[in-house]
Amino acid sequence: MAEHKHGEMNTSVQEKTFDGFVSFVTKSVIAIIGILIFMALVNS
Repeated sequence: MAEHKHGEMNTSVQEKTFDGFVSFVTKSVIAIIGILIFMALVNS
């Protein structure tokens, strides 16, 4: 069995995936807020 050494795992792929997820969520929230503001202005 391989020796486990704390802190030596390559996490670049996980970090890239997390950055993409955060970017997607941020853009989605901005789009949803924009749509809600548009709906509030049009229906008032």
